[in-house]
Amino acid sequence: MEHGSWLTGSLVYLGAAVLAVPVARFLGLGSIIGYLGAGILIGPWGLKFVTSPDEILQFAEFGVVLMLFLVGLELEPQRLWSLRKTIFGWGNFQLFGSAALLLLGALAFGIDWRLAVVAGLGLAMSSTAIGLGVLAERNLMATTSGESILSVSLLQDMAAIPILALVPFLAVAAGHEGGGGGWLGAAQAIGTIAVIILGGRLLLRPMLRWIARSDTPEIFTAASLLLVVATAALMNAVGLSMALGAFLAGVLLAESEYRRELETDIEPFKGLLLGLFFIAVGMSIDFAIVLRQPWVIAGVVVGFLLVKAVALWAMTRLMPIPRIERPVFIILLAQGGEFGFVVFQTAAQAGVVSAPVSSLLVAAVAISMLLTPLLLVAADRWWIPMLAGSKRKADVEELREPQDAPVIIAGFGRYGQIVGRMLYANGVKPTVLDHDAEAIEALRKFGWPVFYGDATRLDLMRTAGADNARVLVLAIDDTLQSVECAKMVRENFPDVAIVARARNVQHYYELYELGVTLIERETLDSALMTARSALELLGWQPHQARNLALRFRRHNVAQLAAIAPHRKDEARLIAAAKQGRQQLEELFAIERQQAAERQARAGWSAVNPQPPVPP
Repeated sequence: MEHGSWLTGSLVYLGAAVLAVPVARFLGLGSIIGYLGAGILIGPWGLKFVTSPDEILQFAEFGVVLMLFLVGLELEPQRLWSLRKTIFGWGNFQLFGSAALLLLGALAFGIDWRLAVVAGLGLAMSSTAIGLGVLAERNLMATTSGESILSVSLLQDMAAIPILALVPFLAVAAGHEGGGGGWLGAAQAIGTIAVIILGGRLLLRPMLRWIARSDTPEIFTAASLLLVVATAALMNAVGLSMALGAFLAGVLLAESEYRRELETDIEPFKGLLLGLFFIAVGMSIDFAIVLRQPWVIAGVVVGFLLVKAVALWAMTRLMPIPRIERPVFIILLAQGGEFGFVVFQTAAQAGVVSAPVSSLLVAAVAISMLLTPLLLVAADRWWIPMLAGSKRKADVEELREPQDAPVIIAGFGRYGQIVGRMLYANGVKPTVLDHDAEAIEALRKFGWPVFYGDATRLDLMRTAGADNARVLVLAIDDTLQSVECAKMVRENFPDVAIVARARNVQHYYELYELGVTLIERETLDSALMTARSALELLGWQPHQARNLALRFRRHNVAQLAAIAPHRKDEARLIAAAKQGRQQLEELFAIERQQAAERQARAGWSAVNPQPPVPP
């Protein structure tokens, strides 16, 4: 296919992704394993649609660059500075600690020390693309483990230049001609980083402001891509990680007024190119090496995964990472990384390792990347539930003593905590239940008497005092568990009044059908407060904006109750919703007209030329 057209190539790549990724997601394997599987399917050892994956791999690495740029946009310089200890402390511990263990293991097997150094450093690197991709897919970037993985990945990117600079010296030690210039390369790298930081501070925002004034969206998109490409090219010219350069550019723009627009412009390209990168990784696995030396490959893969896992496990014992997050942290950093490809290829070109050994190590890294999503699936099913169970039994005992509080709060997340604070402030001490052991541990540190328990269990609700309680505040995050709890309480404790939180309209209707009438949608009041502020800024008086918001709220709640019987009839539901919206608009229009007429009769304009009720 390499001699064919780009149109044919696009058809193959997009077709493979569109077919493989939904199947992988349906099987619960995640999109990354779908992309990797698609690459194996269309690659040289599959259907042979692509026989030279190296070229597309170099192009697809730009997806990693765009991903790091977007990550940088989410990290303001102050927040990045707060991570400096994690980056340079634990990042160095992971990289060089793992490399040292791998080096000692290789030497124990009688491997030449130069090959052991290259293999140790190359295998100690982790995949930034898969690691951050999984964190984004699972929405874990803001967690403790997510920030730790990001910090370690940044250190690995920064370590790129000294590791690559070391390879020529190893070549000289091995008796091969190697290029010098290690110190010169380091000086160039430092200078380039300084240019990016100073240029970003002084030039980036004025340049984007000037381009934005053209009021041409496609040019701003082109400028966004130009910014990332130029930064990556500058870093690549001095042998540094392109992704690190893009990350620095993102951090410098994290506080700019164009941050969200840049994210919107870059995100579609990032997703497509990152998927293409994973496809290229799948295609790059040399199954000839695997079939020729399967046990050697298996030994290398299992060996370096276990060695790195031991080092990472030791880190989690010392770092403030919750136990429930440790499996993801260990698995995502134990794998090999795309930078290992560069290290082994550079070492082979310099003569430090032979071409067959380089191919074997590259295959081992690619297979570890392929195994990572599968290991995560296994961890989700067995390892993480086991940790959650042991955590619950060891540190958070289930509610056992009968309670007699007048109020029970089921679910103590961000919504339930506000309810709890309001009740406590007024002298009401509720019985609080939550099923998240990690959250309970954190809440107890702040003095909240929260009990572990599943509020859908009848026996637990009896222990919580539901027989004598007057009110149940239903604030469970999960909609299915929320409905199940409401159903159980309505059937077994009919005298308990349920005040429920609805995540959305669908959740509202499900609770309403169970006979729950006191239901509050979690976003309704905050949205109305925002609307009130907008009206006041446009000229409405505060009391008028408040009254309009209250009437809108009453109308909206009444409309939901009126159309509830027809919610499964889409045609009637749409018609009723349109009719209700039209009635509300007409009612507010009449009131505005009447207010304007009253003001005119009272001679308002003679007293104040700017009326409080806008036309």
